[in-house]
Amino acid sequence: MGYEYTEVSAKTVNEAITKACIELGITSDQLDIEIISEGSTGFLGFGSKPAVIKVRKKETIEEQLEKIELEPIDIAVVKEVEAEQKAEKQEAEKKEAENKTADIKAEKEFEKKADRKPAKKDNGKKKAKEKAPEKKHDSKEIVLERSPEEIVTMKASASKFLDSVFKAMNMDVNITMNYNKETGSLDIDFAGEDMGILIGKRGQTLDSLQYLVSLVVNRDVEDYVRVKLDTEDYRRRRKATLENLANNIARKVKKTRRSVSMEPMNPYERRIIHSALQGNHFVETYSEGSEPYRHVVIAPKRDK
Repeated sequence: MGYEYTEVSAKTVNEAITKACIELGITSDQLDIEIISEGSTGFLGFGSKPAVIKVRKKETIEEQLEKIELEPIDIAVVKEVEAEQKAEKQEAEKKEAENKTADIKAEKEFEKKADRKPAKKDNGKKKAKEKAPEKKHDSKEIVLERSPEEIVTMKASASKFLDSVFKAMNMDVNITMNYNKETGSLDIDFAGEDMGILIGKRGQTLDSLQYLVSLVVNRDVEDYVRVKLDTEDYRRRRKATLENLANNIARKVKKTRRSVSMEPMNPYERRIIHSALQGNHFVETYSEGSEPYRHVVIAPKRDK
């Protein structure tokens, strides 16, 4: 159930709309407006009638998503999806911490090299045996093979659900799906007008819809499948934007010698910031605060 209509009157329709915006504390583009009477000025001020409108606040896409009724989903599926997403978040936080550790290690190595005196000439003396580089273990994730029938089932479940969602929202969206065998994920891309509505603030709406689709898809498959939603190449563009922002702030911090706190971000975006500045010799990064307000701080490196 949406917001209730409120009747507002004023000398003109425009004045009534302005009055409604002030009363509700929102802008006109957030209003559903129905004109009851445009009013009239009368003759010489006599017989004038006010303009009357009915208004209500438009529902946000987040509120519409919350009202979507899913078909019954086993609680075990919900727990599995939430557990997998929690594991992915923890992995992102782990890598965020690893990036920080690697940054500190690289800085110490840089300082050692800077302080090191020029090496003496060998003069024919036997060189010390160089240590062979350690072999890195291949930590590539094992991806489960899926049958063509299972992939068709996943796509059909996602398509049916998304079609109903966009129909309810009165949105015309072109949906493209692809099962990525390398990552084992169902990648879904949207195209159409007003895709910014689907993205939402910092991608939060897209993430919410991604969670719902994940629930629906995993209801019909035996083993968990990761679902990734994107539109207008948002994920890649967001990454590039964050990297540019990090470098711009780093230059400012280097110049002013003052720390800058960035806006709250999820673990994946914080990791992007840490990685972007990992090799910077003038600034350091660290995260502080608790979710959902946890954010990255870019600070000048302390003189040793």
